[in-house]
Amino acid sequence: MQRAALLDAARTLLSEGGTEALTFPALAERTGLARSSVYEYFRSRAAVVEELCAVDFPVWAAEVEAAMERADGPEAKIEAYVRRQLALVGDRRHRAVVAISAGELDPGAREKIRAAHGGLIAMVVEALATLGHEQPRLSAVLLQGVVDAAVRRIELGAAEDPERITEAAVAMALRGVRG
Repeated sequence: MQRAALLDAARTLLSEGGTEALTFPALAERTGLARSSVYEYFRSRAAVVEELCAVDFPVWAAEVEAAMERADGPEAKIEAYVRRQLALVGDRRHRAVVAISAGELDPGAREKIRAAHGGLIAMVVEALATLGHEQPRLSAVLLQGVVDAAVRRIELGAAEDPERITEAAVAMALRGVRG
């Protein structure tokens, strides 16, 4: 239960203040534990980050996958892939992952994030292949780039409404630069 409380506190700290806010004193304060007790659960800030990725990213990916499974046909699957990720932007788990991704991490944590993103990208490869993309994996990586740019735009509180950003990202995914 303490470990879960520490992870929940880490999510809150990351979503409110980014990676700089994730400190062991702040975790201890949020959970009511002694600072030394935090070290009993995690050896470093990177270990907290790695565990958050291990716990939260699969849940997030499962939500995207479920949305794609409910969609009928490859274009609808791609649309669900984009829409579900952008719908998750306000979720604390997602905010934590974005904050983590933006921060300076050790190579082990970065590799875990890359592997998790690889799993997310793999979900859309088949739909892109069905649509006739000659290099569906490359297309999936580029599609994820569109999603990531839309996420950053929403997270920054851009002038556009998040729904308009979502619609523009879906249009880009399905129609490219044709508009």
